[in-house]
Amino acid sequence: MSTTRHDKIQHHYDSIADVYDHHYDHHRGRRYHTHVSSQLMHPLPRGGRLLDIGCGTGLFVEKYIKIGGTAVGLDISGKMISRAQHRCPTSDFIVGTGEKIPFSENSFEAISSLLVFSYVKDPQAMLRESYRVLKPGGVISICTLGKKLLTRGIPAIYQLGEKMKIPHLVMKDFGEHYYDKDEMISLFSQAGFLDVGVSWCSFAHIDMIDPLFNFAQKVEPFVEKRVPQLAYNICVSGRKPVD
Repeated sequence: MSTTRHDKIQHHYDSIADVYDHHYDHHRGRRYHTHVSSQLMHPLPRGGRLLDIGCGTGLFVEKYIKIGGTAVGLDISGKMISRAQHRCPTSDFIVGTGEKIPFSENSFEAISSLLVFSYVKDPQAMLRESYRVLKPGGVISICTLGKKLLTRGIPAIYQLGEKMKIPHLVMKDFGEHYYDKDEMISLFSQAGFLDVGVSWCSFAHIDMIDPLFNFAQKVEPFVEKRVPQLAYNICVSGRKPVD
């Protein structure tokens, strides 16, 4: 990740750390995050040691702990890390990125990353590093922005919003990349992962107004199963081979 891009992302998330939880852990934001994180959680082993890449304020770490696991969080923002440490005082949180993970080989049974992979400048490096620190048989699960009908115009909207200086928690132009199914399968396979699984989620987007969000949430299961072209996020999992 270039220094300029890294600094922009870090500065942005440092600046919103104090209000981030109000967006994702309150009202419809909580419902949205719970739905997406449940998709991320599904392939992961229970009761293992988890590395959460791009942990933010620890929302997913908290969920993993509640099902009996232990977790370490990694994030680019020191202020996000401080909030996460307050939320989950028994867990460890470290400033860093997934492209250079500061742990030794075979350290974790599980790796998660929620809505972060699209920001990663070198996705192959992150997956190689994830493979390295996973134990044999360990599982990685990533949920990120998918390249679909409803997402193709989002980068242009983010760029316009920045130029117009419209305040928004996450609508920033970070040069993010949206992935389709074939790209993700190829990246995971090249990194050495087996049993690569792909699903689509999130028809009810967090920024919808309440009446529309409530309707979208009701039909979400049907859309995700039958009309995935209308889902926003792609969820991908893979397993490190057992030696």
